[in-house]
Amino acid sequence: MRAVILAGGKGTRLRPYTIAIPKPLVPIVDDTPILGVLIGQLKKQGFSHITLAVSHMADMIKSYAGDGSQWGLKIDYSFEETPLHTTGALTLIPDLPEHFLVINGDTLSDLDYGTFLKEHVEMNNMLSVSVKSREVKTDFGVVTFDENNHLTSFIEKPIHHSFVAMGANCFSKKLIDEKIPKNTWYGFDKLLLECLADGTNVWVYPHEGFWIDIGRPEDYQFVIENSETIKKFL
Repeated sequence: MRAVILAGGKGTRLRPYTIAIPKPLVPIVDDTPILGVLIGQLKKQGFSHITLAVSHMADMIKSYAGDGSQWGLKIDYSFEETPLHTTGALTLIPDLPEHFLVINGDTLSDLDYGTFLKEHVEMNNMLSVSVKSREVKTDFGVVTFDENNHLTSFIEKPIHHSFVAMGANCFSKKLIDEKIPKNTWYGFDKLLLECLADGTNVWVYPHEGFWIDIGRPEDYQFVIENSETIKKFL
């Protein structure tokens, strides 16, 4: 049960909270940072080895997490001297197992990551992507019209539903070895598009519970105001 937490980003969208500390160390519940919540969840769900992919303010993250002994698991580190984005960073980790979990360091969810990885392994998937249904409300009345500028429809403040990637995915090492170029900026978005283009099967894992990406000040404020909800899945 191996997990990689991507903790190397600069957290620019979350400023001013990330001016002095890296985003994974922003406190959310009883002074516990996002990273501490994630590590605690992974421990409870059966993970025994976590690799932290770090870059920005890496020393602060290492000082907080140490070797993982405070949680009763193993933590080691992969350092990016040059940023390689969300998937390129995985090519720097030499001892990845056949299947493993990768989770963004700003993701909070009650998803059972252990069950997610076990189902991925049982199906022998190349790549499994967790998704969450989201509503996007348009604040205006939406008008459509034809080539003669005649009104064809009007919808007052429509709500659109779509599934979004949660930032928690299961990989096979084979996928990394065969598809991801080493020492190259390579994002998860590019990986999915290439999988679609060449027919690589990607399994989608819908999640109906809680999920939030703490990437913006308003998201962080929501979590602070709803800390009791976060505590329930710690």
